[in-house]
Amino acid sequence: MKVREIFSKAILTKTAISSFDYCINPYVGCSHGCRYCYASFMKRFTGHLEPWGEFVDIKVNAPQLLRKQLMRTKPGIVALSTVTDPYQPPEKNYRLTRGCLEALLEHQFSVNILTRSPLCLRDIDLFKQFRNIEVGFSVTTHDEAVKRIFEPNSPSIHSRVEALKNLRNERSGRTLLLDPCSRLIPNLW
Repeated sequence: MKVREIFSKAILTKTAISSFDYCINPYVGCSHGCRYCYASFMKRFTGHLEPWGEFVDIKVNAPQLLRKQLMRTKPGIVALSTVTDPYQPPEKNYRLTRGCLEALLEHQFSVNILTRSPLCLRDIDLFKQFRNIEVGFSVTTHDEAVKRIFEPNSPSIHSRVEALKNLRNERSGRTLLLDPCSRLIPNLW
């Protein structure tokens, strides 16, 4: 896995994705290596020669930059993230997603998080302070062997379901996203 620290010029961007006003992507690339990832088109903007899923660029100035941008931004709904997982392994040390959440909390922006990682539970203290937040987990199959084929470096399905239960028990907003939905999930159709 190639990891590179970069400085970004902007972190909060307007989005055309329905239901959201803005998006934040504190990382470029994703270490989960999902074979079906729609965000793999991002590679062409990075200069990386590695395949998608084998590099991550860390936007080390993301929280500081976000604080500046929020000073002049109309409140809205923020998608965190749209082309990366905000809680992929580098987040454990870099804490960029947490820093961005702290900045968003100061202005009470609404937040929608989509992840595959139970690392998000680290930030439950922040989730509880938002008036409007949803934390979603993407689950494509119930079968760990299938997961290892399509999402080779992602957290286990069991760990995602347990994290979702923890969010429910903590009364934090939570969502389960079955996407992309595998025909291998029994009794779904």
